[in-house]
Order: sequence, then structure tokens, then C-alpha cells
Amino acid sequence: MARSQLKDRAPAALAHDHYAAMHGGFGWHVPERFNMAQACCGRWADGSDAASRVAVVADGTGLAPAPWSYAQLQQAANRLSNALAVLGVERGDRVAIVLPQRFETAVAYMAVLQLGAVAMPLSMLFGPEALEFRLHDSEAVVAICDAVAIEALESVRENCPLLRSVIRVGERAGDRNPGYEAVLEQESDRFTPCDTRADEAAVLIYTSGTTGQPKGALIAHRGLIGNLSGFVCSQNWFGFDPLRPGSDSRAVFWSPADWAWTGGLMDALLPTLYFGRPIVAWNGRFSPQAAFELMERHAVTHSFIFPTALKAMMKAYPEPKQQFRLQLQAIMSAGEAVGDAVFDYCRDRLGVVVNEMFGQTEINYIVGNCTMNDQRAGGVGWPAKPGSMGKGYPGHRVMVIDEHGNECPVGVPGDVAVNRYDVHGQPDPVFFLGYWKNPAATAARFTGDWCRTGDLATRDADGYLWYQGRADDVFKAAGYRIGPGEIENCLVKHPAVLNAAVVPKPDPERGALVKAYVVLAPDAAAQRQARPGAELDQRLVAQLQAHVRGKLAPYEYPKEIEFVTELPMTTTGKVQRRVLRLQEEARAKARTGV
Repeated sequence: MARSQLKDRAPAALAHDHYAAMHGGFGWHVPERFNMAQACCGRWADGSDAASRVAVVADGTGLAPAPWSYAQLQQAANRLSNALAVLGVERGDRVAIVLPQRFETAVAYMAVLQLGAVAMPLSMLFGPEALEFRLHDSEAVVAICDAVAIEALESVRENCPLLRSVIRVGERAGDRNPGYEAVLEQESDRFTPCDTRADEAAVLIYTSGTTGQPKGALIAHRGLIGNLSGFVCSQNWFGFDPLRPGSDSRAVFWSPADWAWTGGLMDALLPTLYFGRPIVAWNGRFSPQAAFELMERHAVTHSFIFPTALKAMMKAYPEPKQQFRLQLQAIMSAGEAVGDAVFDYCRDRLGVVVNEMFGQTEINYIVGNCTMNDQRAGGVGWPAKPGSMGKGYPGHRVMVIDEHGNECPVGVPGDVAVNRYDVHGQPDPVFFLGYWKNPAATAARFTGDWCRTGDLATRDADGYLWYQGRADDVFKAAGYRIGPGEIENCLVKHPAVLNAAVVPKPDPERGALVKAYVVLAPDAAAQRQARPGAELDQRLVAQLQAHVRGKLAPYEYPKEIEFVTELPMTTTGKVQRRVLRLQEEARAKARTGV
């Protein structure tokens, strides 16, 4: 079904659409003083049930699951805060956190934040160059690093003169850095947290670099507050009863998202702890089997899963409920367009209407859905349209604007933008403070009070946004404007396709051709490996071309398809089309010699 047809297909449950009342009636209440660590741990650790209230369930490859309470989290954070102070960390200093999903990672964030320092998460997947750039640019003074990543960090340490100390988490033979456990044993479990302003810097996250050199986005403590309306909506009220204010939640959260990125930190770890609920920390590689087994083992009720991961789960387990006992109440998905194939799978096979979400490191959790699994009689939620990004979450004033900052008419592509002020004229707390040491780049994001995301979308007559791709991903072929997301979504619906990426291939006559890079599903890949040869490839290419041609416009089907074992991805699960586009440009130059 073409995207234009999807836009015109009204949801069956449109009768219970509370969006206007929710968006218009919502108002921000941001205190002058606010600290993420105090909100996410300190207040729960002060409760009478702190010793029994579970904060983190540590699990992973070769590990026995272990629950850690809010009391234990706070005590460990206090010890680490004291240790960091001894090492000379002061208010506003940057502390690098190079850790996977594990209990100690939550401890590190709480310790750094309550100290008034700035947490700088770094992915375990970063190589030496990526680490060096961020450590040097941020002027980090201390790094808390997993033993697995110590070698890469040590290889660039001499190029980071301000990095005074490294604390190693885990054992590594021959490493001379002080170990985490030994450091904590020397310190008191009592600490007086810093009374930070809500506008004070809390986190420095470097963008994934899909559109050039990574920039450090500085996030204030209030940024967590700005995320909460979207989090609660996208998680179908996160286990709370909307008809009973003050009711308890029994939610258990897990996400494969790396806690070193906005998606894992601001969309998973911190909001889960903010509401005093447990989060599962899985220290291991993602696989569909591991994901389903983990969700069953820990009775996970709420999750954030990338579309790429959901596609893999869909292909591996078409009927998951026949093999796993799941208790899912909500799935949020973001990073790429979900597409109606994944939407249908979640609704029909997992029993959850997936809530698509859109946000960025700089202005996170701004657009999405709140389907409440189509149970919206309580005055909360709005229906989703399969394939749509959704609408601006309560508290966020979102529009699709043109180059002059004017709202685009219905159906006309433009830049998704967020206003500094909500519908009541109050400042939106979700906004980042700016790019680290780069005021020019910060200013370039704004047209007046509108902050441009660089992502293109159209708006339909009901106010739903439809993702068109990054501004630099959209291209023209034979005079037609091509948005890769729609074609990729169509390809993934074919049973032989696991994932796909669409980019322009330079062509001297038509400017560009539509080219698709395709990762085959396991069965199709095995068949291709067992019978290699041009004949099978040609037949499969013809099938995929016919599949797209029959569902989308004739000019959208890929004129060329290349089969690959994997696509270039960011560590946040986004396809790096830019890498493939540059590869095609390099190949074109090699062919022509120009």
C-alpha cells in the first residue's frame, strides 16, 4: 500500500482521540533547583521501602540475574561521588562514562550528576579515534571505563592531557588503573548532593555523526523533565492508571538501546528510575532470541526497541506468542521510520500497538503516539496511523516549516521544527543548552524561536507527521523526489528481506538512479549461499523490483539492487545512508575517471 493511501486511511478507533485536550491542557512545572540524580535515585533511597524497591536487574551473557535496590544504588553512588571529589572533580567538570548496560553504569551516572559534574557517555563500540576526539574535545578530567574498553582508551590517553584519572570497572590483567570496587571501599557511603539549578549542565552527548563531525550537545538537568510527557505517552502511561492519580505502577522496563546514547539514557534508564521502577540491564549482544527470552524471564512490561531490531525479531519469530510468555504493555520505537510492516507485527503478533517516537539528542522525545493499546476510554491517548511519526507530544509545539520559517501546507514536505515555547508561551524544558564550544552551530539550528531538526516530514489533514528522511537523504531521480524510507519499508515487507537502505546512484542521463542495498533474511541468505550464481540473484532482484513496483509509484522501484551481509549502522541503530551514498559517488568517479 502506498504512503499516500496510508495517510487517507483513518484509524478504526478514531472516536477516542483525546489529543487536542491533552496537548492544549498540558503545562510545564519546572522548579528553579533540580538534579537528575536526586529525582531518579535520592528521593527513592529516602523511602521506607528503599532496601526492597528494585532499581536495576543486572543480567547478561554468562551472568546470573541480580537485583539491585535503590538503597544499594544510592550507597554506591555516594561512595563514587566521594571518590571523584578526591580525584579533583569539581562542579561542571566532564566525566567520561565508558560502560555497557550494567549496575555500575547507573551508579556512575548518579554519582557524577549528584556531584554537580557533567556526565559524558561514550559507547563501548568506539574505537581509539572516536574516543580521542570526544575525550579531547570535551576536556574530560576523569573516565570511568569498562575493562573491555581500557586498551582503546589507554592507547589515546597521552593525547588527552586533561584526562587525569581512569577508574577501571572489571578485571584486566596488567592494567594499573585503580579498580572500581577498591575505589569505593575506601570512601564513605554518605554524601551531600549538589543543589544544582534546573538550567545547569548535566550531560554532554556527542551526536552520532551521521551528518558530519560529531558535535557535543549539552543537556541541562531540566532536560529530563522535558522528556517525561513523551515517555509517559509513548509507554501507554507506564503502568499507572490514568483514572487514578497517584496510583502505583508495576512496570518493568528493558531496552536494547545503549545507555551511552540519548535513546538508552534519556528514553530508558533515567525516566524508568525517575518513576522508581526497575530497569533490566542486559550486558550482552542483541539477538531476537535473547530479546524474547529476556523479556519473558524478567516479565518485562514496557520497552523501547529500534525498528531495525523489531524487523529482525519479526523475521526470526513470526509467531512469538507461540514460543514465549510475554507481558508487554507498551513498545516505543524510534531511530528510523517504523513502517506499517513492523506496526502490523507488533499489533497482531505481540499484542501491542507500537508507539512510534521521534526526537534528537538536542531536543528529544518531541513527536510520537500514545495509543494506549486502543483502550482510551479514560480520556488519555490518541490513535496511531500506521507509518506515521505521530503528533507533537504534550508540552512541545511542533510544526513542519519551510526555509523561511513558515508552516508548510498539508502534504508539502518541510523541516520538522520545535518552538522554544509551548502553546501557553512557557519555555519548553526539553531544549538543549547548546553545542559544546560551538555557538555558531547552535545558532544555525534556529529560525527565530523554531529549532530545526534537519529531518523532513509532511503533515496530513489530521495533524499527523509522515517522515520523509534526513534532508541529506532525500534525492531526485529522473526529476522525481525520492524519500528512501517508503521504499525501504516496502522492501522489508518481502519475506526474503531482513533490512534495506536506499540511496541515489549517480547516472549521467537521469542524474541518479534508485539503488537499494538489501540484507537478506536468514532463509533467503542460506538459499543464496547454497546455490551461488547470477541466475538466482537475477531472479531475486526481479522479484523485489516487482514487489516495490506493484505497491509504490513506478519511479520509486530500485533500478539496481545489491545484496550485502550488513548495512553501515550508527551505534544508535540508524542506517548510515551517507556512507552508502559516498560509496556510490566514489564508484561513479572510478568508472568515469572524473
